[in-house]
Amino acid sequence: MTVISPPLGTEKRFAFGRNWRAFLTRLDDERIQEGQRSLREMLGVQRLDGVSFLDAGSGSGLFSLAAAGLGATRIHSFDCDPDSVECTRELKRRYRPQMESWTIERGNVLDGQYLTNLGEFDVVYCWGVLHHTGNLWRALELVTSLVRPEGKLFIAIYNDQGLISRGWTAVKRVYNSGWLGRVLMTSVFLSYFVGRGFLADLVRVRNPAARYRQYKKRRGMSVMHDWRDWLGGYPFEVASRQSVVRFCEDQHLRLIKLRSAGRTLGNNEFVFVKPA
Repeated sequence: MTVISPPLGTEKRFAFGRNWRAFLTRLDDERIQEGQRSLREMLGVQRLDGVSFLDAGSGSGLFSLAAAGLGATRIHSFDCDPDSVECTRELKRRYRPQMESWTIERGNVLDGQYLTNLGEFDVVYCWGVLHHTGNLWRALELVTSLVRPEGKLFIAIYNDQGLISRGWTAVKRVYNSGWLGRVLMTSVFLSYFVGRGFLADLVRVRNPAARYRQYKKRRGMSVMHDWRDWLGGYPFEVASRQSVVRFCEDQHLRLIKLRSAGRTLGNNEFVFVKPA
């Protein structure tokens, strides 16, 4: 089962780029290293020397920067949110100002002509993007076409939790309805997130502060910005692990790694390879 959001333009969308602008104030070398570690672990490589890397929906630009640090020869980053594009450009200005083979522009993952003009890449990275397009399966179909033979596709898609997922869809709609909805949902659910973590740490006899200090080890992200991203992330769609694997196999891709979200609301992470 998939939760389908209304078509693009019919309701308010979450301003992901503004959230990423705030995240950049927290970016440090440790977060960048964690981003590199995440790519190495999931792609099963130590380096990306000689590799072309597409960051489809670049967000903060952290993983484009991580790919550059791992030696990717050519990087193309795009996002439909102008603030996200500027975030990625800011990271390039800070860390890789002389890297002419790293290109950044505004583009839409649902724009088939735009994607066709990009060509094919050794690694196509699209983490947590497709389920916010308003047309997940069409976006996934387009993204798979960008993978070069023997190349890899690294995607993350929200896990289908049935009625629970439908409930979160309602929360996100209220959050994006205006300032009142945003304040209400933030006050209710941030308290819930903090309280839930605190109780879990008490049961495990663990320091509650440790979870927040260690959170950056999850792909180099920030807990507060991830919470805001989760509450506001709309359009919102979900998919089961089986449906994603089946769809990509129909696109002639083979699953080589899966990091399951289990029964949680998080992302299932997939790495596929396109056989020669």
